[in-house]
Amino acid sequence: MTTLHADTAAVTADPNAGKFRDPDRTLKGEVRAEVGLVSLDTLWINTGSLCNITCANCYIESSPSNDRLAYLSLAEVVPLLEEARALGTREIGFTGGEPFLNGEIIAMMDAALQRGFEVLVLTNAMAPMLRPRVASGLEALHEAFGARLALRVSIDHHTSALHDKERGAGTFDKTAEGMDWLAARGIRTAIAGRTCWGESEAEARAGYATLIARRGWAVDSGNRTELVLFPEMDGKRDVPEITTACWGILHKSPNDMMCAHSRMVVKRKDAARPVVLPCTLLPYDEAFEMGATLAEAAQADGGMFANGAVKLCHPHCAKFCVLGGGSCS
Repeated sequence: MTTLHADTAAVTADPNAGKFRDPDRTLKGEVRAEVGLVSLDTLWINTGSLCNITCANCYIESSPSNDRLAYLSLAEVVPLLEEARALGTREIGFTGGEPFLNGEIIAMMDAALQRGFEVLVLTNAMAPMLRPRVASGLEALHEAFGARLALRVSIDHHTSALHDKERGAGTFDKTAEGMDWLAARGIRTAIAGRTCWGESEAEARAGYATLIARRGWAVDSGNRTELVLFPEMDGKRDVPEITTACWGILHKSPNDMMCAHSRMVVKRKDAARPVVLPCTLLPYDEAFEMGATLAEAAQADGGMFANGAVKLCHPHCAKFCVLGGGSCS
């Protein structure tokens, strides 16, 4: 790794040509970095790639028509919950797509909560969440499990103009109404924002603080868990490959990376069963499939894996996790 200023590189048709091909070596022939699983703190369940809206820049390309990732069922999730419980996993995260489009989401959340996990749901808090059956299910889960249930709501910017630029006209108001509904019932919430707007982190947090105060939401904009500002994953930018030497250069540890503490489960369209992936960022790349169970994933070897460790052979590994310091958990 010789260049760490990829964000200033000129946008080209294929700025990463030749990179991220060899699992073991970078384009320059240096040894590629890898990350082993330290502890499975969070198991992510991708409930399906369908979403009620189409965003301008969604890394998973969710939309009302994208069904590349099928709905996971309760029957498919329960064995994975049992595996995770045996491993001492703290949290089950539900992501999509829009999780509340999955007809079994409330049952899956209940199954996780009943087994003692904390549950985090990533949502846009729009119409799918507010359907009567889902809304009543959320209220019942909150009544039974309290603060062990949390929803992280996507609000891409603290102004309606920029949020709607990303998610579509009128989406800011609809999401704010969903947040109001959650706040009125005391359901624990967090906000997921973005860092693509040319403002400093301090400016962004101040803007969200104003919005939060105006709406009366119980979210601390200064808390990086309650207001998560995600780095962008722009595949059109030149991204440096991460080598073993980068940990020392960047003063970072592989043990702090997202794939050191999480795994994600997806089910591909028409697939017979779900598969385990290293993290939430690589839903479609079959080269990163680790097996059908957490036990198989722990022993994944060859290709993108080395005895369960993940080789950082994707631009998202560098841009989002190592350089961006991002984590979905």
